Amino acid sequence: MFRVESKDYVLLLSTTVFLVLFGLVMVLSSSTVESRLEDGDFFFQAARQGMFAVIGLPLMLIASRFPERFWLRIAWPLLIVSCALQLLVVATPLGIEVGGNTNWLAVGPVQFQPSELIKVALVLWLGLIVTKKQAYLGDFRKGIIPILLVGGGSIGLVLLGGDLGTVMIMGAMLLGALFLVGVRFRLLLPPVLLSAAVFVIVAVSSDSRMRRISAFLEENCAQGDSDDCWQIQHGRFALANGGVFGVGLGNSTAKWSWLPAADNDFIFAIIGEELGLIGAVIVIALFVLLAVAFARVLRSAQTPFAKTVTASVMVWVIGQACVNIGVVLGVFPVLGVPLPLVSAGGTALVTTLFAIGVVLSVARDPEATARAAARATARVAARAAAGRTR
Repeated sequence: MFRVESKDYVLLLSTTVFLVLFGLVMVLSSSTVESRLEDGDFFFQAARQGMFAVIGLPLMLIASRFPERFWLRIAWPLLIVSCALQLLVVATPLGIEVGGNTNWLAVGPVQFQPSELIKVALVLWLGLIVTKKQAYLGDFRKGIIPILLVGGGSIGLVLLGGDLGTVMIMGAMLLGALFLVGVRFRLLLPPVLLSAAVFVIVAVSSDSRMRRISAFLEENCAQGDSDDCWQIQHGRFALANGGVFGVGLGNSTAKWSWLPAADNDFIFAIIGEELGLIGAVIVIALFVLLAVAFARVLRSAQTPFAKTVTASVMVWVIGQACVNIGVVLGVFPVLGVPLPLVSAGGTALVTTLFAIGVVLSVARDPEATARAAARATARVAARAAAGRTR
């Protein structure tokens, strides 16, 4: 389980584990007040996040041991199951609306987000389909359109629930992975333009989204004359209060019911307040290091599957981190996207760790992965030849 076979594996694993442990500390610090008010226990949210970390970290290590052929076999079933669960969210009373988005599924006492499972399924399915259509990736009709139809349909199910932030990350993951594995940009330009048009249409169709976007564009939040500016304004107050060195771990004032989602979407503001500019820069540096680890795995990948899953998970995790930090810093309007591996959220943490575990499985020994894939391809070709002979 813990035998290491490549330096890239060590870098990716150690950075991921450090971010998870750091996230547990910050969730504990930022959630105590709300946990006491809502659940009657200062440590309720922190204990819950710790439970999911205890599930996610071993799951990541177990996933890192599976061979490529296993992921190829389960890609289609996992995508079908995850899409079916998302259909239950948007088409049945089992779906739960949180923050204006219907993206939670309640099955008895268990609640989770099927959209996060679709992310993982898309990662594996992209690896499978790119492997099968490697010869057609330069052909828009035979190679790109089938990928966009299935991938776009999965993303569309999430869009029906109104979670525009997650849809944006998934769309970037799909198109970004194709670009990084070698698909020419001119073939991706039409879907990029179409995605931008859909994004604008969905954004203007919601009054709450339009208010947030208008407040962001018109800079009304600088004067604080809009209720939609409350979260942005107090996120900036928290960052300003932290200064260079911070007010100290656990000493945030914004978490005292001033900053909504302090342990989730705006946890970076609490980091900036308690640990200061230095702490915020260190967190950004950790995500840069994580991006470097992904890039090293991508560079050494020997098979289409390994390249595709690494590229898609890199765009997912690093892109989502950039969006989350950008929202807190005022670069983007509020999109409701958590900080990967750090923010509170059990489904997101477990699925992200599982996806990284898949990348670790191709990073352990790239040469061995390539040899195994070549043997599997040879066996398929041999069976096909034997069938033609008969």
